[in-house]
Amino acid sequence: MASTSAKDLGIEAGVWNLDASHSSVEFTVRHLMVSKVRGHFEKFTANITIDEDVTKSSVSASIEAASITTRDEARDNHLKSADFFESDKYPTIDFVSTAIRPNGDDWKLVGNLTIRGITKPIELDLEFNGTQPDPYGGVRTGFSATGELSRKEFGIEWNAAVDGGGVVVGDKVTINLEVELVKA
Repeated sequence: MASTSAKDLGIEAGVWNLDASHSSVEFTVRHLMVSKVRGHFEKFTANITIDEDVTKSSVSASIEAASITTRDEARDNHLKSADFFESDKYPTIDFVSTAIRPNGDDWKLVGNLTIRGITKPIELDLEFNGTQPDPYGGVRTGFSATGELSRKEFGIEWNAAVDGGGVVVGDKVTINLEVELVKA
């Protein structure tokens, strides 16, 4: 089981700033039930405070919904529309942690995710990737997180049936986060 002491983990307690240029917010969803489409958000922020007792740490993050990209402009515009994120009315996707707990050698990051004004609990598998001095006199740390959600639970229900059975877009969305932080 992972130690809950920041010192034992080799990470300094305090405020850590997101290095967005070395971080990513990505997702995967089934398309036509035969393949997976990947996308990411280009603009996001986070506030992270690591406590001496890591289980008392906190994370809050905000993603600009309109910054979605899937390498297809028409699809991206559809995803920004009222059929999906309705990014004009709901400009951000927000996460606020409620708990961090050991899970074997890794962690569970538990929190509330808000999409389209609907807030639901979500649990992410969290991996601590270590801490390293950077060449600029700072200290960096990294985390990877993965999880799944049902888009229908957030009011994102658009779909269309296809010949032979199935639908255009799957309900299950896989989330993949790579986060690099710099000690404040």
